[in-house]
Amino acid sequence: MDGIISVLKPPAMSSSDVVVDIRRLFEQKKVGHTGTLDPGAAGVLPICLGRATRLFDYLVDKEKQYIFEICFGWATDTQDAYGKIIYSCQREVTQEELLGVLPRFMGEQTQIAPMYSALKSGGRKLYDIALAGETVPDKVRQITVGDIHLIEQTDKNRFLLSVDCSRGTYVRTICHDIGMALDTAAHLSFLLRTKSGAFELKDSYTIAELEKMKAEGTLERAVTSCQKAMEFLPQVNIPSDRESAVKNGLTTTVKGVANGRVRCYCKGLFLGLAQVEREQLKLEVHLY
Repeated sequence: MDGIISVLKPPAMSSSDVVVDIRRLFEQKKVGHTGTLDPGAAGVLPICLGRATRLFDYLVDKEKQYIFEICFGWATDTQDAYGKIIYSCQREVTQEELLGVLPRFMGEQTQIAPMYSALKSGGRKLYDIALAGETVPDKVRQITVGDIHLIEQTDKNRFLLSVDCSRGTYVRTICHDIGMALDTAAHLSFLLRTKSGAFELKDSYTIAELEKMKAEGTLERAVTSCQKAMEFLPQVNIPSDRESAVKNGLTTTVKGVANGRVRCYCKGLFLGLAQVEREQLKLEVHLY
């Protein structure tokens, strides 16, 4: 099969474990996820099958949405509830104080990635460097937070929030930095990804549900086609006499089409993704 499955990943399961399960369920080797979701986190994890793995760069770059709980009182070396406590402060944080600093974390900004992360430096993952007891170099990334707001206070020094953010944003680092902004300590105690690009929580499947669908012979119903997954891009139809040329990497003229990436069709057949530059179209990702 070719397409994308939106998996509802549970806590304590790695993204790689999900890939292994999907590979087993669909009995095919070409399977990959569109960006790691921390083992302790839960939520939407799109998995690509077959030719859809060619869409990785286009899917992983989409906006993400999370619901998370921030816990004040102590900070950890991993910036979540699974790490070693490195600092504590028992001051009680009020809703008003939290609401007062949230606007600082909206918009375009730089973020220093946590030292226990899968980002690489010199070919080595940061968490491997940290586990080896070596100094972890700062990895500064440009991120965008479109919205962050308070949902409710869940307990003393615990607050549930939601955030819309760009690719590469570490929500646990946002929690850590909010603690610093309030002159106290904080960490991420709960994380649920509710949306990844076009894929939402309500349309995601647990591994158990997929197991049941396979037993019933309806597993293909869980797969979103490559064509549907790319519907956020404009559609361009090329003449039938240019089909062979486009498939062989040649450009073709498309009058009145703006520069950018498009979905390319010929005689109703979805060929893949193309780039248009000065009304010249060239197929980039072959999906026919």
